[in-house]
Amino acid sequence: MTKRRPNGGGTISKRADGRYMGRAYVTDTDGNRVRKTVYGATWDEANEKLGKLQDQERNGIPVPSRSWTLGEWLVYWLEQIVEPEREHNTYVKYESKVRLYLLPHLGKKSLVKLTPAQIRTFMAALRREEVGASVRFEVLRVLRNALNRAIREEILTRNVALLVDMPKVSKDKGKAWNAREAITFLRAARTHRLYAACVLVLVLGLRRSELLGLRWQDVDFEARQFTPVKQVQRVKGVGLVLKDLKTESSQAVLPLPEFCARALEERRELQELEQKIAGEHWSQELDHDLIFSSEHGGMIDPVGFSRTFNRLVKRAGVRRITVRLARHTCGTLLAFLKVHPKVAQAILRHSQISMTMDVYTHVVGDSEREAVGMLAELLEDPLIG
Repeated sequence: MTKRRPNGGGTISKRADGRYMGRAYVTDTDGNRVRKTVYGATWDEANEKLGKLQDQERNGIPVPSRSWTLGEWLVYWLEQIVEPEREHNTYVKYESKVRLYLLPHLGKKSLVKLTPAQIRTFMAALRREEVGASVRFEVLRVLRNALNRAIREEILTRNVALLVDMPKVSKDKGKAWNAREAITFLRAARTHRLYAACVLVLVLGLRRSELLGLRWQDVDFEARQFTPVKQVQRVKGVGLVLKDLKTESSQAVLPLPEFCARALEERRELQELEQKIAGEHWSQELDHDLIFSSEHGGMIDPVGFSRTFNRLVKRAGVRRITVRLARHTCGTLLAFLKVHPKVAQAILRHSQISMTMDVYTHVVGDSEREAVGMLAELLEDPLIG
């Protein structure tokens, strides 16, 4: 007896090649009524696929109006969604992962037919090519983000990349300086024009972009506090720009310890001297009022600051670490400077005071007598050079 489908349930017919073909009218993402076809090796398989298609229709989920390849969708996602809506640095990071890894390996795969097995094969190929675990992690994260957006655009119904395990990345990214190393570095950097910037990195844990975007108007010396509002970034084709920080939490009012305030006051005196020396060559562009400006008043490139930091590290003769890692010395130095734990909690942005006390207790337990003496000398040392 021939199997029948209910009225309005579409049709299923047998093809000349022995397979079964199911067809039904559904709505596409452009709002048009279109006839969609599914195939199965048996009548039951075709019936099941047709049923799923019509379940989507009843749930208001349209079918794609076109057959995207993954490569086509990734290019569209980057150009029409990421670039206009996200930070430029985010776009650059995503674009490089798409161009270097996703397009060459998966670009020609059908977007709607992409499977977890295909993604696992792709990740295994990257591993064989000796692509680092951290890069593979970022590649899969970018793919997940792109497919999530495809779901929001109602092009996909599920994100198959979520079914693939993320690569394990070692959390050992190096060890921050102890107090003795940090203070040795600061003593060596004492005569440099960006000494105060080094102080804020090590004591307050500021990121280099928000450090270089700090303005005099953001600092309240009387109340001993400051509010990071801006950041310096390099945008391709534009150059250095001053942009708002991404989140409101990044713009919280932070305490300014005495040690940092003194370094900033010295920085202000030095900047006034630099402005007099530069004269008419001093940059008046947009009047950014930056604390850490170039010798002619312009913005400092974050990458250039990292190079300066690396040179100062080499001059100090201490263990080489990056600016990013140097920020994690913050808690140790706050304890050595005898900053009150509640103040340190705000600077470290800890949600609970117990987290701050764990840092303080560890520092006291590892008390370095020599570091305490060196810090005292640094606090008493007048500006030289």
